[in-house]
Amino acid sequence: MLAINKTSATLPFSCEQAFDLAADIESYPKFLSGWVSARILSRESDGCHVEQVIGLGPFRLQFTSKAVLHRPERIEVTSAQAPFRLFSLNWLIVPVAPAGCRVSVTAQVELRSRLLQRIVNEALPAAMDELITAFEARAHGMYRAQGPGCGAPGRPN
Repeated sequence: MLAINKTSATLPFSCEQAFDLAADIESYPKFLSGWVSARILSRESDGCHVEQVIGLGPFRLQFTSKAVLHRPERIEVTSAQAPFRLFSLNWLIVPVAPAGCRVSVTAQVELRSRLLQRIVNEALPAAMDELITAFEARAHGMYRAQGPGCGAPGRPN
């Protein structure tokens, strides 16, 4: 049974800044609980192939995914490699007035194991909330708001 969950947050940063954070897949283990490792295997003009390990309690899911980057509005991370039938993590970044952006993340996960699927079905909503909260904290840690025009690119702290 396919698990689908979506979450979002509005940030006082530019779409480009949010995109850069979301596209920095190798840094996910630094700020996203559950991401054990992420390593770029190869790069292409519009994306990359990534070897990832995600932890689900005592379980570790190791897989290779493809990330397609559509700067600055969308990132599509997908895999059909075991243990998944389908893994899809889609980032959508849209500008919001007067300045800033809305970051939405949608996950679709279908595992080959029924036991792991049940665990994912129960854990995914909380994991997605944690993901967007950690992403938002990382953005605030990396960029400083610029006052009224805070959607302008900030500088790393």
